[in-house]
Parts: sequence; C-alpha cells; structure tokens
Amino acid sequence: MNLNLDRWSVSLSYAVVAGLLAGCVSGVQNPRGVSVTEMKADERGFVAGTGVESQDLVRVADKMARGIVGVPQVTRAQGTPRVVLDHVVNETRFPINKDIFLTRIRAQLNSQAAGKVVFLARDRMATLERERDLKRSGQVTSGADPNVVEFKGADFFLTGKLSSLTTRSSKGVSDYILYTFQLIDARTSDIIWEGFEEIKKQGLEDAVYR
Repeated sequence: MNLNLDRWSVSLSYAVVAGLLAGCVSGVQNPRGVSVTEMKADERGFVAGTGVESQDLVRVADKMARGIVGVPQVTRAQGTPRVVLDHVVNETRFPINKDIFLTRIRAQLNSQAAGKVVFLARDRMATLERERDLKRSGQVTSGADPNVVEFKGADFFLTGKLSSLTTRSSKGVSDYILYTFQLIDARTSDIIWEGFEEIKKQGLEDAVYR
C-alpha cells in the first residue's frame, strides 16, 4: 500500500514540475479579472512613462487650436484662409508619430471652428492630379471645365517642433518636452503666430514608445 502511494506521489510531482516548465516556456500568464481598461484620451493611465502620452497630445492640440482661431490674420481675413500642414520636427529621444499633433489640431478646427480656416489636402495631390487627368482625357465625367486650374494655393503653413531635455541619475529619469507650433505666411514667410506648451515628467523607469 505504501509503495503504491509513493509511486502515486512521484507521478504527481513529475506532472506538477512538467506543468510549471510548460508555463515557463510559453511565458503566458493569464491575468485575473479585467485585463483591459478603457480610458479617456486626456486621462493619465497606470501604464505611463516620461515621454509623450495621449493626455499630452490632447492638452497641446487643444491649446494650439484655440490659439490659431484667435490670430488676427485669421479672424480678420478677406475670405477664408487656406492652410497647408507641414511636417513636425521631432528632436526628442522618443520615436513617436510626430504628425499626429497636426492631425489632431486640424480635426479639432474642422469640427469645432468650421469656416474659420480651410485645410488643403496636399498629401492627396497624387490622387487629385490623377482624377484631374482622367477628366481632361474624357475617361470620366466632369461637372466643370477640367482644363481650368482650380487647386488652391496656401495662405499659411502650420508646422511644429518637439524639443527636449533629459536627465538621468540613479534615482530615475526626468524628461522636459517643449512643444512649439507656428503659423507661417506662405507669401512673406512671416511667422504670424506661435504657440507653445511645456511638460516635464519624472519616473523610475523608461517606457517603450512606438
């Protein structure tokens, strides 16, 4: 009887060890409870670092959009000013999608300040030119004379830059990021407006940004 119990115990031990090894190899750990939490974009989550987060994007874009609609050259313009987005320069150590700031600013102005500024789809020029050529060749119909150049020129360019300072020590890491955006006169190259926001964060560990 004791011999059978000993054999059963040994078999059970092998099974437990095998299960543990299999778990270690797979690296999968099933979390208990809710594994994903939906949050607002302007909330600071429990997964965060010292770099650019969604709440920073919302904060910066909101401030820049409010600044643009208050520019005298925009509010007092003869007709609706046309704006082209120019690429944002990222001088920080974080590999982020930098142009998402301009996308957020444009979307906010188009949805909340429609008619005050018009954005030109310069990033779609290849598609627009192809459509124009199809109309000119008669392959597709046209509601207007396709030989007339109707692509609008820009009155202003909206661009920006992300700059940063980083400090590291045995106690952690500190990142200061300066967000600057400019509205530039396309005819004179004058900077008619500039807005900025600065955010500093400290933490014990770095997060991975993609």
